[in-house]
Amino acid sequence: MHLGIEKIALLLLIAAVVSIAARRLRVPYSVGLVIAGIALAILPFAPQVELTKQLVFSAFLPPLVFEAAFQIRSSELRRELLLILVLATIGVVISAVVTAVGLHSIIGWTWVAAIAFGALISATDPVSVIATFKDAGVRGRIRLLVEAESLFNDGTAAVAFAIVLGVVAGQSVGVIGITKTLLIMIVGSLLCGAAVAGLALLLAGATDDRLVEITFMVVAAYGSFLLAEHFHLSGVLATLTAGLMVRNVGHLAIAAKDRTTVEEFWEYIAFVANSLIFLLIGIRIEHQTYRFVLGAALIAIAIVILGRAITVYSLCLLFRWSNRAVPLRHQHILFWGGLRGALALALALALPQEIAQRQEIVAVAFAVVAFSILVQGLTITPLLRSASSSSTPKPAPT
Repeated sequence: MHLGIEKIALLLLIAAVVSIAARRLRVPYSVGLVIAGIALAILPFAPQVELTKQLVFSAFLPPLVFEAAFQIRSSELRRELLLILVLATIGVVISAVVTAVGLHSIIGWTWVAAIAFGALISATDPVSVIATFKDAGVRGRIRLLVEAESLFNDGTAAVAFAIVLGVVAGQSVGVIGITKTLLIMIVGSLLCGAAVAGLALLLAGATDDRLVEITFMVVAAYGSFLLAEHFHLSGVLATLTAGLMVRNVGHLAIAAKDRTTVEEFWEYIAFVANSLIFLLIGIRIEHQTYRFVLGAALIAIAIVILGRAITVYSLCLLFRWSNRAVPLRHQHILFWGGLRGALALALALALPQEIAQRQEIVAVAFAVVAFSILVQGLTITPLLRSASSSSTPKPAPT
């Protein structure tokens, strides 16, 4: 079913009420929305909206990724880039391999099904991660690490997922083919994002109308994403590039007095997109049947958590003696804050019908995402606030 105006209005009304309640109850907003979506799905007047890959990718991800990238300073990103790239590439591969091997060995899934699930669930979801960190009001290095990793690792997961689908379709994929695909996706996505953002900034520089400037920024967010996806590249990476350019080069085209207006606009758009996507996730989770995969789902949750733990603690160990060392308390947050969400669900729903055990893969993916948002999302907030307060230097005595 299409997401019509009347359905959007109803969902936004519910989201506004949930926002008030979540603040008073001190519950993460994203968790409250998912719970509200689950409750809403039981009611007879619940909107019948299908959560699809097309809806997530075309409507929700572009503004959320752009707004998140718009908050990142290039100087901060450069300092942490090596660590972020290691986590977003090698980390995704390790997590996917651990998950695939575990599911094949313990549950007995076929290698194709296990690898497909490992590929789609291995990347942390930018939507869930960013929403949770905003709820907690965390700032500083740890927020940059977790959010930037979730934005970058989508590219690696997209390549892995595309390779799995290629194998299912009967294509032969080797080391050279994987390397070529990875390079094409990274370079092509960066070029798409830079080209669209550059054009938008050029046009924005020709006007002093802040509404027109905002319009060009919307074009940059959606245009970069859709252009990259059209060429089977990473829309998230392209939009990330566009957002970083607008943030760090946009001052040449957007007047300082207008930047506050632009920031407030994107903050509201992110609120709307987050509200809709988490409500729809809750509705879809309630409609999903888990009884026939309950045991597999519980095992998969444990394996996914184990894969994330191995990834974070082993890769952070590589930087232990460098000036980019990650404190142990921050490693705990990187581990437990690696949430899964709409991105994994969209990829699961995009699996071709002919893939082995598709129904089980989709059901288990929804179970892992439900655990991630509801359990990890609820328990990560105290860890975030604790790390944030302990990282803040105490004022010198007077």
